[in-house]
Amino acid sequence: MAERDDLPHSSGPAGGWGSMKGIARIFGETWAEAGALDTLRRQNKTKGHMCSSCAWPKPANYKPFEFCENGAKATLWESTSARCTPEFFAQAGHRLTELRDWRDHDLEMQGRLTHPLRYDAQSDRYVAVSWEEAFAAIGDRLRDLPTESVVFYASGHAGLEASYLYALLARAYGNNNLPQSSNMCHETTSVGLKKVLGTPVGTVTWDDLDKTDAYFFFGQNPGTNSPRFLHPLKEAKDRGAKIVTFNPVIEQGLVSFVDPQNPVDMLTGRETKISDQYHQLRAGGDVAAILGMCKVVIEADDAARAKGEAEVIDHAFIAEHTVGFDEYVDYCRAADWAEIERESGLTESALRDAARIYMQAEKVIGVYGMGLTQHRHGALNLAMFANFLLLRGNIGREGAGACPVRGHSNVQGQRTVGIAEKADLIPMERLKALFGFDPPTKDGMHIVDAVNGLIAGEVKGFISLGGNLLRAVPDQQRMEEGWAKQDLTVMISTKLNRSHLFPGKHAYILPCLARSEIDMQASGNQAITIEDSFSMIHGSLGRRQPAADTLKSELDIVCSIAKAALAPNPKLKWRDWVGDYALVRDLIAQTYPDDFHDFNARMWEPGGFYRGNSARERIWKTEVGKAIITTPERLSVTGFEDKPGRYRLLTMRSNDQFNTTIYGYSDRFRGIEGTRDVVLMNPDDIEEAGLRDGQFVRLVGDAEDGVDRRLGGLKLIAYTLPRGTVASYYPECNVLISIDNHDQLSKTPGSKSIPVRIEAA
Repeated sequence: MAERDDLPHSSGPAGGWGSMKGIARIFGETWAEAGALDTLRRQNKTKGHMCSSCAWPKPANYKPFEFCENGAKATLWESTSARCTPEFFAQAGHRLTELRDWRDHDLEMQGRLTHPLRYDAQSDRYVAVSWEEAFAAIGDRLRDLPTESVVFYASGHAGLEASYLYALLARAYGNNNLPQSSNMCHETTSVGLKKVLGTPVGTVTWDDLDKTDAYFFFGQNPGTNSPRFLHPLKEAKDRGAKIVTFNPVIEQGLVSFVDPQNPVDMLTGRETKISDQYHQLRAGGDVAAILGMCKVVIEADDAARAKGEAEVIDHAFIAEHTVGFDEYVDYCRAADWAEIERESGLTESALRDAARIYMQAEKVIGVYGMGLTQHRHGALNLAMFANFLLLRGNIGREGAGACPVRGHSNVQGQRTVGIAEKADLIPMERLKALFGFDPPTKDGMHIVDAVNGLIAGEVKGFISLGGNLLRAVPDQQRMEEGWAKQDLTVMISTKLNRSHLFPGKHAYILPCLARSEIDMQASGNQAITIEDSFSMIHGSLGRRQPAADTLKSELDIVCSIAKAALAPNPKLKWRDWVGDYALVRDLIAQTYPDDFHDFNARMWEPGGFYRGNSARERIWKTEVGKAIITTPERLSVTGFEDKPGRYRLLTMRSNDQFNTTIYGYSDRFRGIEGTRDVVLMNPDDIEEAGLRDGQFVRLVGDAEDGVDRRLGGLKLIAYTLPRGTVASYYPECNVLISIDNHDQLSKTPGSKSIPVRIEAA
């Protein structure tokens, strides 16, 4: 798609002085404490603390400043000198119903929570409560509630130790209701990739980045969501590797980059061009685009074999390691280019150009993010992407593989140590032997089940280990109504957010330490561990003074709830575990010996220690014992038909946010300043709809389920997008998504292809 110079997206590079200015602004606005810069100096380094933002790997040979713009913002955000004390809620205008009119950014700007809080319904305010009173009351309520009606949610932030004990708490309580933030983003990977490759995680390691010949990006934005990825991309370009990007939105991090750690680049403004090709496909057009490239590869292979030339497809690999090849090849040969072009929004010529780079590259890494997973048929997207890589043997060898880029810093690790709603993923017999109780064998609630249970009034209690769940899930308005009807809500948090403003009948906020802070327990300052996107396990040690001496660690809070709610069991040594986290790591090693043997001895290895990956070794733990090549049943993954006046809405993040945390209102990569209340639209679509650039409009959900979903007050901005695709910000647009609009295999919400209509305001 041709890029128009008169449209507002930024033509400036990622990184560079723009990144430095963004960090400096947050440093000033948050009144960051004096030790914040020293904290940044240690970030993502051995014996330092691991970034609380994304899960991008932490290399053994780290740079002087091993943090990116968003990682720095996350650290400065939690290092603020502002404090949200109980006195805040006592002020005029600060009843919870009044605070619901505040913006997300303004709520968190009140600073770090300092005291445990209890909701007082009579005054509609939170009031201070002692830790002892809070735990006793929570324990009483949990014992009174039906076991199946309580949900234990985790945001993907807490370390492996607290996460392991949190899962143990839920199972000792009697259920597997352990939904997690991956349910809303990369659960499609955990389920879909496992189905076709036998692994629920990516297959690449850090060393592969130095050896690949080409990257193919689908629906991932490193400039905003994983900026440290830009350094290995620059290094790849410097050695001649190719990068091909498929994304409906032009993302500046995949266009050009100025390395902030290179003095020459900073002084001269020298840019590295990142993408050799950038293809703006329609939202939900990924299957068709991948099919087109595979069709070209198969045609080239047919021609080469007919001439007796070198094969293009790795037939030896296909024969030994895959099933389903012949059926898929026949499907590709018969595929109609007109249909491929219509569904992908790309031309045959563009797809042939992309396929040419793929065929010329010996080793290819396929990178993807939520642009590929968050569709009604997102698992089909992943299966097709796996097909693409498998054709030339790009799974299970150096410099090649599947590379999903995770969001929350320990979202992958929490799954690894037991936060999972599916009982068959957990070694229940080992838990029984270790702790002397019978773990439940019935599957628990996925986040979709939990939301539907809340809406229906069936969920009575909710414990949230971090996060801002009410802002993160679809059907936000109905979710808020259901959330407030619960008997018990418990939020373990560092800052105030919107989820706190809809308390249940009995509601508590339990303030916790940040990862960068000293966690002093009986045996000294405690380290925790996390798992990054490449299955590497890292130790993390906080060294900054806690924001308040009244805070407790996440692990301490989890153990205190468990001790208050559960019957005594001499094998559940909650107090001992709080005193020494190394004891918890020993338990993890006993529960998962293949992944975590010698855990305490290995946790400080530079660059982390590797858990291993079966698909990387070409051991396929699928139902058939081989990698599965999938023949698609459809080319569109949206799950709805195109109709006149219906658009495909994709939700996006600005470079001034991380998930639901809004640091500010500057999206410099898209040229949008001072607001998030916008909707981006192709100028030809604007004209055809009888609208005008700059007009205020509302988005109306078009799910055809009888529920009225609206988001108004949005300024229409003409933008370089494919026809029929519109874009606006997450999490504001969650109000437009039906909870039933989710991937059919993993239940991941379809946040990248939402059916909407546009009305003049």
